[in-house]
Amino acid sequence: MSKTILIVEDEPAIREMVESALNSAGFATALAGDASEADAAIRTASPHLILLDWMLPGVGGVEFARRLRRSEATRETPIIMLTARCEEGERLQAFEAGIDDYVAKPFSVRELLARIKAVLRRSSASDADAPIEVEGLRLDPASHRVSSRGRPLKVGPTEFRMLQFFMGNQERVFTRSQLLDRVWGSHVYVEERTVDVHIRRLRKALMPYGHDRLVQTVHGTGYRFSREP
Repeated sequence: MSKTILIVEDEPAIREMVESALNSAGFATALAGDASEADAAIRTASPHLILLDWMLPGVGGVEFARRLRRSEATRETPIIMLTARCEEGERLQAFEAGIDDYVAKPFSVRELLARIKAVLRRSSASDADAPIEVEGLRLDPASHRVSSRGRPLKVGPTEFRMLQFFMGNQERVFTRSQLLDRVWGSHVYVEERTVDVHIRRLRKALMPYGHDRLVQTVHGTGYRFSREP
């Protein structure tokens, strides 16, 4: 499932440019031009991260960040501030309001995407031990167990890491190279076809309970984990 980014920016040209870049990178987006619109978007979209402009009409970005941190719904939601203000005192003011990072205007799309991904990685690391469940298939990172509606499944350590990665990144297609990097690590050098071997092993472990259909081959590209056929 794509992560949703809320873009709170009052300049339409910047908002549309950022939206296009995020959509191209595989993110879902919600848009707001001020704090009031952002409040409504948060109730509807439940964003995974908020891009927040410093200079908003009405309630400014720093004050809005403070409000977000006081709200139970957004207390833990990562915030990246977009700002032309680069003085140290102003940056400190923003961090003290509760933001996680900032990007100085004008910014490159590549830098923005890199910072978004880094903040999301840090954020997801905090709940990396939370169990994940899809259609009765449950993976518990803390106990390193996989089960189907309470019945234990035996999977090898590599298949466990692969399943954990798939379940945490549902509906996205990954190439063999991407899976090697995410599951094995960039420091490990193995053949790309090794991925196919472990995919077969994972499907075999999931097959007795019908969960093997969730691990899908995307011909010419790679693999994805999806509830949809």
